[in-house]
Amino acid sequence: MTRAAVPGLASPHPIGELLPALFAEDDLAQRFTAGLDTVLAPVFATLDNLPAYFRPRLAPADFLDWLASWLAVDVDPAWPEEVRRAVVGRAVELHRWRGTRRGLAERLRLVLDAGAEIADGAGVSWTTAPGGAPLPAPGGEVLIRVWPLHGAGLDEDQVLAVVRAGCPVHLTCRVEVLPGPPGRTEG
Repeated sequence: MTRAAVPGLASPHPIGELLPALFAEDDLAQRFTAGLDTVLAPVFATLDNLPAYFRPRLAPADFLDWLASWLAVDVDPAWPEEVRRAVVGRAVELHRWRGTRRGLAERLRLVLDAGAEIADGAGVSWTTAPGGAPLPAPGGEVLIRVWPLHGAGLDEDQVLAVVRAGCPVHLTCRVEVLPGPPGRTEG
């Protein structure tokens, strides 16, 4: 959708009605101002509805990607529109939890409708003796097990893309795509 010429869109403020009485019956003046009304009607419609443009659930689809860029949210054009709207709508919350287990699990659930189990291998090392050598640093590998919450399987490339966007760059992330939740027994 574009906000250019919209066929049949009436101007809420027709210019011809605002002209002095001398031009009220002038055919040329009325046709000229009607042409201007056609050009200005989408502008008025946009301005009258401007608050909706900043609400992800209401914004026009073509404006949604621009709104996402304002919020520094990466949305994939291949995602369904309702998923892109949900990600943009929760951008602040997703940024708050970015790089954490919670943030990655929530992004996987929101974008791919996937459950996730994240085993974080990162941590700190310390020593109990002053001046002593610290324990070896943890490996830094994160194991992420992902499974579909509803429906058939998951696209592994999409899972990897979401994980790459949400996993801290200093960590190695190993991803396993499972058919269902881990530990589920088939019966």
